[in-house]
Amino acid sequence: QVQLVESGGGLVQPGGSLRLSCAASGSAFRLYAMGWYRQAPGKQRELVASISGGRSTNYADSVKGRFTASRDNAKNTVYLQMNSLKPEDTAVYYCNAAPNYYSDSEAVAFGTWGQGTQVTVSS
Repeated sequence: QVQLVESGGGLVQPGGSLRLSCAASGSAFRLYAMGWYRQAPGKQRELVASISGGRSTNYADSVKGRFTASRDNAKNTVYLQMNSLKPEDTAVYYCNAAPNYYSDSEAVAFGTWGQGTQVTVSS
């Protein structure tokens, strides 16, 4: 089973950028769809972006045009480039790994989660 470790969070000013990384252990990384989720205090966890093994991507409307998900299957790593950050992007960001054929709800329920990394956007 894959294990995930996120990195790259931190404090950034509004309008700034951060790149999150999620490194996966285990084999057959390309067979997993990877999702980036976030959870702000008092709010439910929400899907921010996802990228399939074939590199097809989907984004939440709130981050379209600002965030970009990518993956390097040779390095077993997925990235989330976040530009033009806003205070409302403040949250703990989690990556999730699930087989490509899982639905979003199955990925949430049965996928593997990383430990999360804090992103704070504030002046």
